[in-house]
Amino acid sequence: MQGSKIVLRSASRRTAPFLAASLALALLWALGATYLIVFHDEVLAGFVARQGAMRDAYEAQLAELRDRLDRDRRDRAGTETGLADRVTAALERQAELERRAAALAGLAPPTPADPTATGALSPRPGAGPAPADDEPDLRSDDGAEAARHLPRRSALEAETGLIRLEARLDGLQAAQGERLAGLSARAGDEAQRLRGLIRRTGLDPARFDAPSAGIGGPLVPLDSRVLDGAGFEASLALARRSLADGERLRRTAAGLPLGRPIRGEAIVSSPFGTRLDPFTRGLALHTGLDLKAEYGEPARATAPGRVVAAEAAGGYGNMVEIDHGHGLTTRFGHLARIAVYPGQRVAAGDTVGSVGSTGRSTGAHLHYETRIDGVPVDPQRFLNAGATLAQRGAD
Repeated sequence: MQGSKIVLRSASRRTAPFLAASLALALLWALGATYLIVFHDEVLAGFVARQGAMRDAYEAQLAELRDRLDRDRRDRAGTETGLADRVTAALERQAELERRAAALAGLAPPTPADPTATGALSPRPGAGPAPADDEPDLRSDDGAEAARHLPRRSALEAETGLIRLEARLDGLQAAQGERLAGLSARAGDEAQRLRGLIRRTGLDPARFDAPSAGIGGPLVPLDSRVLDGAGFEASLALARRSLADGERLRRTAAGLPLGRPIRGEAIVSSPFGTRLDPFTRGLALHTGLDLKAEYGEPARATAPGRVVAAEAAGGYGNMVEIDHGHGLTTRFGHLARIAVYPGQRVAAGDTVGSVGSTGRSTGAHLHYETRIDGVPVDPQRFLNAGATLAQRGAD
């Protein structure tokens, strides 16, 4: 009996923890079930609220992604449109530079190293020789072509190429401006030099200006800013005018009696002006230069013109007179022989007769005169101007 009690107490000690745990679980289950029963709506509402919040968050992220994609598409479209506009502007600018290059080429032949020559502006494949290494190549594919083919190239590549092309166009435009300025300056200097040369002969350069048409009006000077805005076209017009003035003055100088009437150095035996007459020994006006020369040596025209007299003329002896236009004439006296006839056209350097001693002469020499509007002037001024011109040509 006592043994049975001991066994029962031992069994109860082993089952006590299990019963306690079971009781605890049952209690928890009862509490949970009670909570779900009592608070079922609130739990469900919280679950739904959490699901709604998660859905809203996902939708917000999707909307943000869509906005970002839209912005990227607009940016790309704007970039492509901007590049296309810049390409159009670059092509228009290139065409303008080509036109300017053609205008510059018409002013003066380009030098081999001239970066503004037309060879550097051959924009079409096969349209001309490839430019030199140091010349801007407007046929390059790194700018306009890169932007033309945007779908096949990245915007960065197109932008980089276009920047290089625009830089080359900037350089070419600057070179054209410098060349035009240089042409204008040289033309102006040459025209000024020729005017000075004409003045040295005692002539007014305005004497040779063509009569102007009936133009006029009040003088209203332009502001310098307006002139600057006129840019290339105004500079081109000024250069053309300077070059035209220079060409006209060169033709004028070529028609002046600046040549030598005899070969070699002209040695003056009697100058122009007041002197003792070799026959009367009294003071008299010597209307020309007496130049030492051998008998029979050719006397030559000093400028192109028309023979107006070829005859014996009193104290001149055998004399030839040539009209060079603009009131200028030259005379050759004491000739042994006359080689031209009245009305004949002669060129500078043509023989008009042979040196002799006819008329009032003490020996073989050439009496040479220059006249302006029939009035004798010192021929030495013309000879000196001619020597200066020849020296400049030799340099």
